Amino acid sequence: MPNKDTAQLENELQDADDVKEFLKANEQSFQSFTLAEYFNHLLDEKKLSRAQVVKDSMVGDYAYHVLAGRKKTSRENVLSIAAAMKLSPKDANRLLHYAGHGALYVRDSWDSVIFFGLKNRYGVAQINDLLESLEMSPLLGNVN
Repeated sequence: MPNKDTAQLENELQDADDVKEFLKANEQSFQSFTLAEYFNHLLDEKKLSRAQVVKDSMVGDYAYHVLAGRKKTSRENVLSIAAAMKLSPKDANRLLHYAGHGALYVRDSWDSVIFFGLKNRYGVAQINDLLESLEMSPLLGNVN
């Protein structure tokens, strides 16, 4: 049976009478990655260079440790990496999840700006410029 998307799983879970049966029937659809595994998956899928992503993230060499799973980092740094990779908001939220951070929440104005930037494939500098124009704090990747 092919993997189901999140919406399909949610619908089935809403209707499920037995969580054990649900888990067993859908075990092929569950995903569990470490941050390093998911990052490597994205690099392969999007045919990106690790060195270029680290450079474009403006996080510095610290990003190598984060992406190898050796260090934890702030939500802002994860979002800087997501912007450097030109991830969609959906993929950025997955990256945040595997990094142990909350998803973008569009009822928060700062998160809405980040969401907008990611949706429009803005890089870190462009997102920071937009945040600055709105008098909001920049992504921490912006080290002048």
